Amino acid sequence: MASDAAKPAVFFLLFVNLVLYLIITIIASWAVNHGIEDSLEQGSVLSTPARIFPIYFPFGNMATGYVVILSLLTGVVGFTTSATGMNNAAKWNASNLYAASASSLITWSLTLLAMGFACKEIHIGWSGSTLRALEAVLIIVSGTQLLGMIAIHAGIEALSRYGGGRV
Repeated sequence: MASDAAKPAVFFLLFVNLVLYLIITIIASWAVNHGIEDSLEQGSVLSTPARIFPIYFPFGNMATGYVVILSLLTGVVGFTTSATGMNNAAKWNASNLYAASASSLITWSLTLLAMGFACKEIHIGWSGSTLRALEAVLIIVSGTQLLGMIAIHAGIEALSRYGGGRV
């Protein structure tokens, strides 16, 4: 049937996103742990504005805290969205694909927000190799999440066109 043509693409992109969001969560969790362990000893010698800065990381630049926190949030939400999206795509009916579409749109917006702060961190400069890997994976996953959303919408369109009937 023509409505099943987008199903392999949806599964592939959701699996790729699942792996990429897992990588983002691992790197961001490491960065949060590293920041918590080292900020007490390095933050005590800073001047007053930097000491009261709520998201201070002893590595990277001043955008690092925002990138790490938003990446951790994006990674967890994206991993959950990809896992539930694979379940929704396995059922392959319009109502489940609409649910996968809505959750992927929310995840994509969070990913773009984290990617925007990552681009700002790249623009400022002076970040380590682990943070550069996090920035690169954020940029890649924003594209694959968009492709996954397009594939889900193609599946919805095919189901509504060839599946016959209303949702």
